[in-house]
Amino acid sequence: MSCVPWKGDKAKSGLEPQESLPPQIYHEKQRRELCALHALNNVFQDAGAFTRETLQEIFQRLSPNTLVTPHKKNVLGNGNYDVNVIMAALQTKGYEAVWWDKRRDVNLISLSNVTGFIMNLPSSLSWGPLKLPLKRQHWICVREVGGNYYNLDSKLKRPEWIGSEDDLRKFLRYHLRGKNCELLLVVPEEVEVHQRWRTDL
Repeated sequence: MSCVPWKGDKAKSGLEPQESLPPQIYHEKQRRELCALHALNNVFQDAGAFTRETLQEIFQRLSPNTLVTPHKKNVLGNGNYDVNVIMAALQTKGYEAVWWDKRRDVNLISLSNVTGFIMNLPSSLSWGPLKLPLKRQHWICVREVGGNYYNLDSKLKRPEWIGSEDDLRKFLRYHLRGKNCELLLVVPEEVEVHQRWRTDL
């Protein structure tokens, strides 16, 4: 399943939620192959939460003596960071990334204790205005802002309104049906230690 715009129930209802986006929402746009950086900054709603240099330093710390590593596909600082870099970056802010087993029901996620979501999805490649018949894994952020959930995928022109908690769960189920989709819950360290991101404890 590719990374396609989420329509959900809004497509049937004819609502135009984009017109009422909260003014305070931060949405970092895609450049180079820095989707991991954009997803992290979008989770924290802060352009300065992380920089390319910060992630490069984390990458070097994870693999100090090699040029080619599993943490990144190139050494130029242009992107393609993997989950290990994202997890290490979150830990520098006192947060953890909890991998979600997609065989479990998303109703078991305690949404009020989750700061945001980072998803890894297959996404179409483009060359200028031309879409190529190839797909590549891509990091996106989903989080609550102003009482609603938004898809803050850096490839979108603007944040995509998802809606309520029920709408978010539908959104997550939709994407988790794809075999190449992975979900990380971004939570404070204390929440992870006590597993308060779960409703079944």
